[in-house]
Amino acid sequence: MNKAIKIQDLGLKDYKETWEFQEVLFKKTVDLKVKNRREQTAFSTPNHLLFVSHPHVYTLGKSGDLSNLLISNQELDAKGVHFYKINRGGDITYHGPGQIVGYPILDLENFFTDIHKYLRLLEETIILTLADYGITATRSKGQTGVWLDAGTPLARKICALGVRASRWVTMHGFALNVNTNLGYFDHIIPCGIRGKAVTSMQAELKLERLDEAEVKEKLVQHFLCLFEAHKISTTDT
Repeated sequence: MNKAIKIQDLGLKDYKETWEFQEVLFKKTVDLKVKNRREQTAFSTPNHLLFVSHPHVYTLGKSGDLSNLLISNQELDAKGVHFYKINRGGDITYHGPGQIVGYPILDLENFFTDIHKYLRLLEETIILTLADYGITATRSKGQTGVWLDAGTPLARKICALGVRASRWVTMHGFALNVNTNLGYFDHIIPCGIRGKAVTSMQAELKLERLDEAEVKEKLVQHFLCLFEAHKISTTDT
């Protein structure tokens, strides 16, 4: 089993370009697994973790409800916001500058074959990172992602999750609000959940701005520890 993970920081990159890049890496891994099984070979499959921030964009998962987008195409154009229907799980979410998006493209057969466990470890990566900054975060029963004050009237989401997996290979991932302009969430029903607020590390800590590079370093540290993995490459912008 290959527990090495190549980590790349793509910087600020268009959502569609990044999606296509994910698909290329995803397909290479799936194709290699198919080849191994067909030809009885044992070539190691790679693992990737991509960090990126996107220009303003709303994305709707395959099971999402379009009515959770609250503005028209004309308003999207006027605000310079893109919109895509995509092939991950989950409903609608926002990506934009100041948000750290992580896309793990892992062959889970290198680690464990349990999608539920995979999602919980992604959440735990975020929870531990937030704890490093003195932010107490938890899961919310029946709602994927990471929350503050879950189960109370003050519940607010700080990180959204949405993944796709095929042949135990993953893509898509998590979006952690760090220095995010939360006003863009006003134009959607985030994750299709009515009546729940969205927050950011910046808002919770009442800071002018957090060092996003430092947050990424902490995410990598916890991610590698939880997956009992090691990195083979760092930033590649």
